[in-house]
Amino acid sequence: MLDNKKIKEDLRKKAFSKPEKYYPVDVLKSLGYILNKCKNCKRIFYTLEEKDLCGEGNCSGGFRFINDSPARNKLDYIGAWKEFSNILKKKGYAEIKRYPVVARWRKDEYWVGASIYDFQPYVVSGEVEPPANPLIVPQLCMRFNDIDNVGITGAHYSCFLMSGQHAFVPSEKYDIGKYFSDLHEFFLRGLKIPKDELYIMPDSWTGGGNAGVSCEFFSRGLELANQVYMQYEVLDKGLRELKIKVLDMGMGHERVSWFSQGKSTSYETTFPTIVRKLKKITNIKVDNDLMKNFLPYSSYLNIDEVDNIDKTWKDISKKVGYDVSELKNKILELGAMYSIGEHSRALLVSLSDGALPSNVGGGYNLRILYRRALSFIDQYNWEVDFLSLVEEHANYLRPLFPELSENLNDVQKILDVEKSKYENTKEKSRKLISGLIKKNIDENLLLEVYNSQGINPELIKEEASKLKKKVDIPDDFYLKVSELNEKKEQKHQTKKSDLSLDNVQETEALYLKDYKKTENKGKILKIIKDLVVLDKTVAYPTSGGQLHDLGKVNGIEIIDVIKQGNVILHKLKEKPNFKVNDTVSVKINLERRLLLTVHHDAAHILNGAAKKVLGNHINQASAFKDTEKGHLDITHYQSLKEEEIKEIEDCANAIIDKRISIDSDIVLRNDAEKEFGMGIYQGGAIPGKYLRIVSIKGFDVEACGGTHSENTSTVKLIKITKSSKISDSVVRLEYVAGQKAQNYLNKEKNLIGELSEILNIDKKYLIGRVEELFSKWKRIVKKGSDEVFVLESKVESKLGDEEVLEKLTQVLKTQKEHLVNTVSRFLKDLKK
Repeated sequence: MLDNKKIKEDLRKKAFSKPEKYYPVDVLKSLGYILNKCKNCKRIFYTLEEKDLCGEGNCSGGFRFINDSPARNKLDYIGAWKEFSNILKKKGYAEIKRYPVVARWRKDEYWVGASIYDFQPYVVSGEVEPPANPLIVPQLCMRFNDIDNVGITGAHYSCFLMSGQHAFVPSEKYDIGKYFSDLHEFFLRGLKIPKDELYIMPDSWTGGGNAGVSCEFFSRGLELANQVYMQYEVLDKGLRELKIKVLDMGMGHERVSWFSQGKSTSYETTFPTIVRKLKKITNIKVDNDLMKNFLPYSSYLNIDEVDNIDKTWKDISKKVGYDVSELKNKILELGAMYSIGEHSRALLVSLSDGALPSNVGGGYNLRILYRRALSFIDQYNWEVDFLSLVEEHANYLRPLFPELSENLNDVQKILDVEKSKYENTKEKSRKLISGLIKKNIDENLLLEVYNSQGINPELIKEEASKLKKKVDIPDDFYLKVSELNEKKEQKHQTKKSDLSLDNVQETEALYLKDYKKTENKGKILKIIKDLVVLDKTVAYPTSGGQLHDLGKVNGIEIIDVIKQGNVILHKLKEKPNFKVNDTVSVKINLERRLLLTVHHDAAHILNGAAKKVLGNHINQASAFKDTEKGHLDITHYQSLKEEEIKEIEDCANAIIDKRISIDSDIVLRNDAEKEFGMGIYQGGAIPGKYLRIVSIKGFDVEACGGTHSENTSTVKLIKITKSSKISDSVVRLEYVAGQKAQNYLNKEKNLIGELSEILNIDKKYLIGRVEELFSKWKRIVKKGSDEVFVLESKVESKLGDEEVLEKLTQVLKTQKEHLVNTVSRFLKDLKK
């Protein structure tokens, strides 16, 4: 993939040479704007009067709207969206609901980082119709490259609202002049900014695999919006024209209410009730004179854009007339308070939308946020109830996002568990730090210790100061942590090689229509050695965690079935004796198909049951379905208790007993998303214009290409055989279903009988007798006691067979399959 920076530079150079071809120059001229060139950064820009400096804060003197905003309409956070929505709807735009911040519909992104992410890749490519056209959307987004800036610059966020203005049209209907005028009117009529206060700065943009030129709107040093005229797809070889042209305007909503009110920081206007609450708790008294002098230059402290942050602090301290140490201490304390407010909102949104803190992947950044907030609370010894902040955010945002109040119980449970992990890490940390302090503590060591042990650098600095040792924490520490984690993830990505299937039509998958269909005739479209492509087939390819079918093509054994895009390939045991365009017969093993189908049905039922029992944060992380058993990996923040496992299993079997129909329908992607929401994407993104929706009415709905029966009763029985935590935020449920579940229970019953016979005792006394056996074996065999060996225990248990076996595995510290051998060995040792 080409470098984004170079793409932007090349596009900008090309567009700047002929601005009237790429930008809405005619509209700008009709509105009275004239072209200028900045003497500082050399960029071109438009204003009503001739200017020699552009609108960028670094060129024009920082933020100059603090306590002196030119906007005559003073809008709060909620009111700013309503004003934007009202004006744009009158211009023909439809308002749609936001998408979740976890981008489950995309393979290439974990988080939604901009409103256009909602529509990439399928709407932008023209493959799928948008939910409305044109449209506006209040899209909450997550970005973690600015964590160290949060709280300091007054304008940075890890979670922010992007007010999106979008259109997806063919070239002949693409009207950048209208799009510009519509947004321009919001600033003039909505915010009531005088036209001579606006700076329009032509630029370029790239992201999410697309690129285009853009117009940025500035006023008094603050960028208010960036309207991108997206026209290209970014490929390895260069840029390719999109089939349709796209309007991608993203306006940082936090900046709109901040600018209109002219408050000291955007945090004061984004979550005002939280700021008031935190000021009261922390007893921070804001030095208004200091802030008035500092804030115009706060944008200079953007770590992403500064080469020497220490020098920048010194430069700002001279401008505001404060000693640099005093300035940093005051600003950093205030920044810590604002960070707690911002991070609590980010965690509310992300956890409510189904993300979980973790030590890997996208959830790693959530752990960074929460621990950063908790470390600030510890550092300044503030008595902050973090959960009450989360509730207050949900309450304040209810007019815009009522859904954030619906999952508060789940959010609180997750944060409680995560805080417990943090406290445990702190306790462990103090024991480790004493050894660390003897070393040379530099940036690399701080990063290594945070990544391997989860120890915050602030804690190391605090403990080191007690021993009169100085530790310097890099200002961009958390950015570097995030970057390290991204590199670690990339090393483990699987490399794939694709076969050349150009001009091969997609395979008609007959198994989607009838899971019991076992035979068909099809036309050979392509042969690649032992791989055969037909125009249609009943054979299911390995996908979605379900193993492939076995069978024969014209009598030659199928050993594998593979899917590449929409083409299905049959791998044969020997070279085929037929050729392209021949008609052949396909026949698959029905018994294998039915076993796989039952285990796939069971996965959907268990997923729905887990969500019902554990909460709305449950999503399928991955799954596996074989003929003998299956496993379902679900997103959850802690190991499951025995009673939770039983409740999930009971719920699943109740769904089976209710004999609910399992419906499968091929639906347009945008229709499916509108009707069922983004929760349909379980276990990964699914490509294409159409989705197959598998629905257990009123219980579970998923986009799925696997084989499914027509009723939950087909499954007959589900038995969870084991639960284990396979990562920090994923729990695995191993299970058997149908006849395999019944066989499993019969095997357990036989095992109980065999153990009872060996110990010559009724099964109700089995637990007590095994505990007695193990205790005497340890005393007599291990410790050499000369007591007489005799078994007498008759402690009665009322547990069922499964619970008895589980208890015995705990007593003997072995697995179920080894119980008989272990008991037999102990008896043999004791009778010697």
